[in-house]
Amino acid sequence: MIEEKSQIGLPHQIILEGRKNLTVSGVENIESFDENLVVLITSMGELTIHGTDLHITKSNVETGELIMDGTISDFSYSDPVIKKGTGGLFGHFFKP
Repeated sequence: MIEEKSQIGLPHQIILEGRKNLTVSGVENIESFDENLVVLITSMGELTIHGTDLHITKSNVETGELIMDGTISDFSYSDPVIKKGTGGLFGHFFKP
């Protein structure tokens, strides 16, 4: 069952409410966190969240949901998403 999750990937969504409350789904791992920086591994890549007074209020490993509050100043993805089995750019042009 765990293997199926890693192959399919958890659905990923970000909901930011008033720059104070952030809900993230598709979280696979919490790499690091403190009051100014949270780094998450999601099904869409590494997500870095910057802010002040950041607190993780809920984290559910089974559903991949994370809820946090504080003042969010920005967030960004570091890793590009590479879908397995697509063959990359040339895979679209040269199909077997």
